[in-house]
This record gives sequence, C-alpha cells and structure tokens, in this order.
Amino acid sequence: MILRCTQKLLVELKTKPTVGGSSEDPFWCWHGNVFNIDRRKCVLLTNDLTRYAILIPALKKRDFESFGLVFGQSLFKNLLHEGIPQSQIETVLESLQIIQYEKTNNRSVIGTMNEQRHQLEFYVEAEGDLADTDVYKVNSKLNRVILSATGYRYPIELFGETLSNIK
Repeated sequence: MILRCTQKLLVELKTKPTVGGSSEDPFWCWHGNVFNIDRRKCVLLTNDLTRYAILIPALKKRDFESFGLVFGQSLFKNLLHEGIPQSQIETVLESLQIIQYEKTNNRSVIGTMNEQRHQLEFYVEAEGDLADTDVYKVNSKLNRVILSATGYRYPIELFGETLSNIK
C-alpha cells in the first residue's frame, strides 16, 4: 500500500518519502494530511480511487511512531462499522502489512481532502467538540456525500463495490 503524505504529515511521521513513480493501482493508494481540531492532532486519510475517507482523531507522538498499526486499526473499525464483510476487510488489511510513504501527487485528491476537512470540522462542531464526537458516525456521514470526482457516487458505495470485485 502507498500512503502519499503532505509535508506536514511526513514531519509528524519522521520519515522521508520514497522516490519513484510507483504505478500502484489507485485503489491501494491513499493520501494523508494532518491538521488540528480542538488543539488535537488529527489525520485525514482519503483513498485515491474511491475517495473513501477516515478521520483518525487526537493522535499523540507514540501514535505517529506506529502509524501503520494505527491506520490499520482505524480502517478495520470503520469498515466493520460500515458493514463491509470480514473477508473483504482482511483483503484490505493484508495490503497494509507494507506501507510505502510518498509525497502527494494528485491535486484532485488534495482538493477532495480539503473539502472533506471542512465537512469534518463542521460535523465535529455540531457534536460540541472532538471529545464528544462519535468518530465512526462522523466518518460514515463523510462517506455519504456525493462527489463529482467519483462520478457523482457515494465514496462508501464505490469502495465496497471495488472491494467486492477483487478476488
């Protein structure tokens, strides 16, 4: 799996991006950005192909040190919450065993992420604050917004459909 990080996220991860024009299937590529909500570091990860997104809130230094594990656990819990079958979730988690970190390379995905960030900030504010927010509920809402980049489809539907076509 390839995680294409903004410069800010690369600094938090304390890693240098690999160089090379990887030609990985866009379904196995994600873009990531770090930002603050309620003075807490949060990471937004968005799938390149489907624009399925997850928010990982309130990260601490040790979370960034083992980010692959944190990413895997968050993705697992969100997909489980969405009702994705266990066998399909396992397929996704297998791809997370080796994560290659690269710089961002797709302005369309970055634009989608910026819009998703604004939506997340609104959803969290509507809940009160980050501590009162049900992250799985917020992620579910976020993935049920029709996007032009997905052909005017919901990211969760496109993610599930793409995943069911694998194997």
